[in-house]
Amino acid sequence: MTWITLLTSTLWEAEMMQQLLAAHNVPARVIDLGVKSYLGSGTPAALQVHSQDKWIALLLLSPPEEEQT
Repeated sequence: MTWITLLTSTLWEAEMMQQLLAAHNVPARVIDLGVKSYLGSGTPAALQVHSQDKWIALLLLSPPEEEQT
C-alpha cells in the first residue's frame, strides 16, 4: 500500500487531523520531520494517508463551503 503526504504542519495539528480521519475510518499516519522548533511553532510533521484515500481525506479536512447569498 502506498502512503502519500497530504500536508505538513506542526506535530499537534497533524495528530489532531489523524484523529479526525480515524473517526471516519480513514487510515493515516504522522511522520515526525525533526526537531526544527523555532518561535514556538512546534515540531514539523507530515500527515500521510493511503493513495486511494487521498480525496476523501482532503474533503474531510477541507473547510466547509460558505453559502452563496
